[in-house]
Amino acid sequence: MKKELSWFNLPSLSIPVKALFTGYILVVGLGLLMAGLQIMLTHGMADGKWGISVDDIVYSYYGNPNGSKIESKLNGSMKDKAPPEERLVIIKWAREGANKTEWQANVKPIVEKRCAMCHAHMPTLPNISQFETISELAQADKGASVENLTRVSHIHLFGISFIFFFVGFIFSLAVGFNKWLKAGLIIFPFLFLIMDISAWWLTKINPNFAWFVIIGGFGYSVASSVMLFTSLYQMWIYPMKKKSAVQNTWYDEN
Repeated sequence: MKKELSWFNLPSLSIPVKALFTGYILVVGLGLLMAGLQIMLTHGMADGKWGISVDDIVYSYYGNPNGSKIESKLNGSMKDKAPPEERLVIIKWAREGANKTEWQANVKPIVEKRCAMCHAHMPTLPNISQFETISELAQADKGASVENLTRVSHIHLFGISFIFFFVGFIFSLAVGFNKWLKAGLIIFPFLFLIMDISAWWLTKINPNFAWFVIIGGFGYSVASSVMLFTSLYQMWIYPMKKKSAVQNTWYDEN
């Protein structure tokens, strides 16, 4: 059986199958890049500074007892959506108890001018043009809610595991790897994904677990990248180098 399947590896695949695998790898690779950018633009700006930090993770999942979600957003990812004086009006309103009279007079006009074009029309965003919604966001920031963590966790566990399955399947056809090293690279993304999502919940309880979110995300990104680039190399570049080496050997012998 082993001899019969010896041809079934990345360098020996037919051109149509290589095209299929390559298309999948390119789309998944682009998707991972977009996911990284999305994280940078959301969680990565939680502390008001560009780039992922432990503080970003803590603010996103554990919260910030000294501030509100609306304040964190206005000083973070939404900082460029309104001038400083208008952001200060909203932040001051939130800190002083989110009074409804003050909302009608001073805050609502700013929200309708700067925020409503997205928040009042996109179902994935909270409609902060409504007092009931924004007043909740003006309370002390308790981080991600259990409902939101549950929703996002099951989406990531199901969706990303499918991606890792097909990335791992393609890489399993690679040649020249020790079987235990290959098995490790295939299983690592799944393990790091479990670590990442488990750390969301643990960070919600204790901010000291924020490091595990970063380690998990970094770990499955690196392992996936190694498999993706190795698969592309062995499908397209390795066969040409091998063919060239064989031709050079033939010329040398003759």
